[in-house]
Amino acid sequence: MHVLITGGAGFIGSHLAEHHLANGDQVYGVDNLSTGVLANVDPFRGHPAFRFAEADILHWEGLAQAVAWADRIYHMAAVVGVKKVLEDPVAVIATNMTGTERILHAIHSGGWNPQVIIASTSEVYGFNEKDSFAETDNIVLPSAGRLRWTYAVTKLADEFLAFSYARKYGLNIVVVRLFNTIGPNQVGHYGMVVPSFVQQAVRNEPLTIYGEGNQTRSFCDVRDTVMALDRLAGCPEAWGEVVNVGNDQEISIRDLAERIVQRAHSASPLHFMSYKEAYGEEFEDVTHRRPQLNKLRALTGFEPEWTLDDTLDNLIEKECAKNLRVA
Repeated sequence: MHVLITGGAGFIGSHLAEHHLANGDQVYGVDNLSTGVLANVDPFRGHPAFRFAEADILHWEGLAQAVAWADRIYHMAAVVGVKKVLEDPVAVIATNMTGTERILHAIHSGGWNPQVIIASTSEVYGFNEKDSFAETDNIVLPSAGRLRWTYAVTKLADEFLAFSYARKYGLNIVVVRLFNTIGPNQVGHYGMVVPSFVQQAVRNEPLTIYGEGNQTRSFCDVRDTVMALDRLAGCPEAWGEVVNVGNDQEISIRDLAERIVQRAHSASPLHFMSYKEAYGEEFEDVTHRRPQLNKLRALTGFEPEWTLDDTLDNLIEKECAKNLRVA
């Protein structure tokens, strides 16, 4: 199978590449390296079945040819992370919306109908007050002018673009709403909480918690996420659907920090910081975010294999090994 991955040097994209190469597929990754890094794909850049283009999908001249080559496309390219979104909302809108439309237009124009995954986000559920979110639940977002929500709004627009193309042209598209994904190669530069906590704990530095830490999240290991995306892409019953992807076990950010300190045998204290201190402006964060996975399970039989503790132990071990190499 020929697999095209936009955002191929990113956190999830590089794990998708690794997964498909291990399955004997040919993989073509493209990334502008704005948040992706070459180190993520270095382990297989010499692999005969792997190609990589450093390019921006907004301008990449090779897009039409790559799309025509692909049997499956994972569109993962996006500007992610609260810090990045607040720094450059214009880039968020351009990459997340124009990039998606360009991909979809290339698929339709090429006269070829590959399997397509369009990555959306659990952030689209916004301030919905339900304990857990199903794909049919209402979207509850703040009024215009709050740039914190630029990412969610652009991803919601991507969903409408995807379903419009799927309905009009019969494209084989699955939209996935990804909940918090964690695992090896994720970095904390753009506000990702787990890699930040793990690094701080291993170094016995204070773990920085934004707000009071009562907000809850559900964390899924990237290796489980990749398996779910692979199954959904190849499932005809999923084409034309939106599907939650994640793990439905929930934990508060404060409890997460305490668990990481404990499992790392760290002396790190907890340090609480306001959102204004962290991001330069105040905003109201979502209090909880937990997926209902009934649809994913019904379509694919998926169950996560990695527990949160398994993933945390794996990340702590890798961070300890990295620190030893540096020392």
